[in-house]
Amino acid sequence: MDAAKKGDAVVVDYTVKTGDGRVVGGTQQEGPQILTLGEGRIFAEIEEGLVGMSAGEEKSVTVPADHAFGPRHEELVIEIPRARLPDDVAPQTGMQLSANGQDGRQITLTIIDVKEDSVVADGNHPLAGEDLHFDLRLVEVKAA
Repeated sequence: MDAAKKGDAVVVDYTVKTGDGRVVGGTQQEGPQILTLGEGRIFAEIEEGLVGMSAGEEKSVTVPADHAFGPRHEELVIEIPRARLPDDVAPQTGMQLSANGQDGRQITLTIIDVKEDSVVADGNHPLAGEDLHFDLRLVEVKAA
């Protein structure tokens, strides 16, 4: 059986978990994913982990937070007066808002607390600060 190498297309099933074991992604619903090793479309640690694997093989790979979604930045947690929210919005924990950052780029904020006169919103990616643990299963190697 051929081992996967850079340039090969591989079919892979995976589950992504946080350090506390919470499942935050994977191929359970969509089925195995096809990717070409060496294209840089996935985390480098995953590509490196898949290189050398053969069909049917399983492996666990950790992507440290700094290589995944970066560290958490507490300055991205902000309090927004309700008066600045649209009138037709009834804020709820978990709701996402779009805003323009100081540099003009659009950012997504997630409401993490609703107060009487304000909401607390987090501009960090939901997985910022988390090491991600991937359980990989190589389904098929399609040689380049």
